[in-house]
Amino acid sequence: MNDAAQAKANRNVIFLVIVASLGYFVDIYDLLIFSIVRVKSLTDIGIVDKADITSKGTFIINVQMFGLLLGGILWGIIGDKLGRIKVLFGSIILYSAANFINSYVYDVNTYALVRFFAGVGLAGELGAGITLVSETMSKERRGYGTMIVAVVGLFGAVMANIVAKDFGWRPAYRVGGGLGALLLLLRVGTFESGMYKNAENTEVSRGNFLSLFTNGKRLLKYLYCILIGAPLWYVVGVLVTQSQEFGVALKAKEVLNAGDGILYTYIGISVGDLVAGILAQVTKSRKLTMLLFLVVSVGCVVYYLTSTGMDSSKFIKICFLMGCSVGYWATFVTIASEQFGTNLRATVTTTVPNFVRGALIPINGAFAFFKGHYGMVSAGYIMMILLTVISLFSLSQLKETFGKDLNYMEETL
Repeated sequence: MNDAAQAKANRNVIFLVIVASLGYFVDIYDLLIFSIVRVKSLTDIGIVDKADITSKGTFIINVQMFGLLLGGILWGIIGDKLGRIKVLFGSIILYSAANFINSYVYDVNTYALVRFFAGVGLAGELGAGITLVSETMSKERRGYGTMIVAVVGLFGAVMANIVAKDFGWRPAYRVGGGLGALLLLLRVGTFESGMYKNAENTEVSRGNFLSLFTNGKRLLKYLYCILIGAPLWYVVGVLVTQSQEFGVALKAKEVLNAGDGILYTYIGISVGDLVAGILAQVTKSRKLTMLLFLVVSVGCVVYYLTSTGMDSSKFIKICFLMGCSVGYWATFVTIASEQFGTNLRATVTTTVPNFVRGALIPINGAFAFFKGHYGMVSAGYIMMILLTVISLFSLSQLKETFGKDLNYMEETL
């Protein structure tokens, strides 16, 4: 490759990383906006009882997560069968439209229905972006690319909290839809993965989701990829999202604001992702990086659950620390992407993070069960320890993939 061609290729890679980063920024904004405005939005549509706010809010977030589960499968298959670019366009159109509509809901059932379609749309963004970056960058440097995507993207949570606090929950949903529309225009200049183009010209089966379940070894590897990320979403989806309720249980000096908690948790996750990405590159081991973060996250959650009588200032500091400790999102998704061949890579990379998000449904159920038997704080301990043990075991069963050549196909027969 001559110098001019190499310079053009480098510019294309930089543009792709920028577009994928901004896409994940909008994805996180729209994904977390409900958790941020949960109490205010439900109160405004007539849900005033605290128990109802908790139960109705859990119902809506579960419906959204179910949409993510289905969307992960849908967009993953499309990504491997029709191309990664088609996923980026289709998913953003769906979730942008859903967020515009979300600003006009006036009852719980409509709210939940719209969040379902938003969830379906949001499911395609991260997986397609990470797949494109992983397949386009060199095997030695792709970890930096996915790290940048995660660090930039996670600041979408910061913007969501600022917009919701300054302008209200209905305008916040409209802003989310508008950001998606702007991103759609930027996406026009993106290009397809070379590895996918090569796979497209072969007879190999692509995007065969069921093939993940027809081979025992492949199925276990797929499940392990999902389970290593479960503690992260528990921290965000339960410990921080239900911080108002945890504040009561911990006798906090003032009402703990979930929006502020999510804001500082995601700032922490961005910092953690940066550290995790660099650590993985230095140690040349994604597994070691994951192990360190999983262990540290337990200590941070214990600190949160023992902070009786905390005030808002201490709460946001703890949220930041917990965010840093679970800042392995990019590393976790990259591990999943590197475990499988080109003909299944988009399917896996798109479904795995969404199955982790969707795991919040059984996690919420299990947490509610333990809470009913042992109380809010004890349930918090039990779930974190249980999920971390499962995650550590799953991590031990996966092979190290740092520097792995991704230009190969999976045998799906």
